[in-house]
Amino acid sequence: AAELEYESVLCVKPDVNVYRIPPRTSNRGYRASDWKLDHPDWTGRLRVTSKGKTAYIKLEDKVSGELFAQAPIDQYPGIAVETVTDSSRYFVIRIQNGTGRSAFIGIGFVDRGDAFDFNVSLQDHFKWVKQETEISKESQEADTRPKLDLGFKEGQTIKLNIGNMATKKGGAAKPRTPGSGGLSLLPPPPGGKIAAPPVPSPSSSAVVNHVTPPPVQKSSNASSADILLDLGTPVPASKAPATADLWGDFSTASSAVPNQAPQQSNWVQF
Repeated sequence: AAELEYESVLCVKPDVNVYRIPPRTSNRGYRASDWKLDHPDWTGRLRVTSKGKTAYIKLEDKVSGELFAQAPIDQYPGIAVETVTDSSRYFVIRIQNGTGRSAFIGIGFVDRGDAFDFNVSLQDHFKWVKQETEISKESQEADTRPKLDLGFKEGQTIKLNIGNMATKKGGAAKPRTPGSGGLSLLPPPPGGKIAAPPVPSPSSSAVVNHVTPPPVQKSSNASSADILLDLGTPVPASKAPATADLWGDFSTASSAVPNQAPQQSNWVQF
């Protein structure tokens, strides 16, 4: 697993000063004022990297990138990186070589913002390490807990009650009532027969077929027989074209209508 881990860069600062610091004689913290701040022992570039859960502070040459010193950090805050009591731009780190020997040196940044970025990069990394540790711990505890068997045992059944359905075997389902938006159809008439229209009586047909002839002017030279021919009434050949008899047929047809009030006639008596 360690071989599969890759190294990631957390922070890069191009200017950092390195100081030799005197050994600490008491339990009080380090003070940057005890160092020779105007005369740093080395100046170069600082890179903060991480590989797995371990962070590394690497001091490298600005031009060639050659490694000057390296400080592995297992936890922060801790003994590997400490802040001084009189400034926020200076720190004390513990560097180690390949043989396991270690020494404490002081580092400082010219810009206060660079010191802030350096501090935050270490805090974020170890915050992530803490979260990963808690997650792995919870997963291990979950594996050791007895698992719940939620499957059905042999022969075990369940019963489901669904609304609007018969609960007993063979029960009839409830009829559905038409809603407010449904369509209700009327039943067909019994027998499916349609009544025939009524047949009109002869008297009513006579009234309907009665046609009032147009008035005849006295100066007209046409005979009364020609007028009757225009109305479509056939004239018998044996009868003379008498005007009184012709108008008598119309009066007879009108008298056949029962309960009909007499109407005033504007016709001229011949």
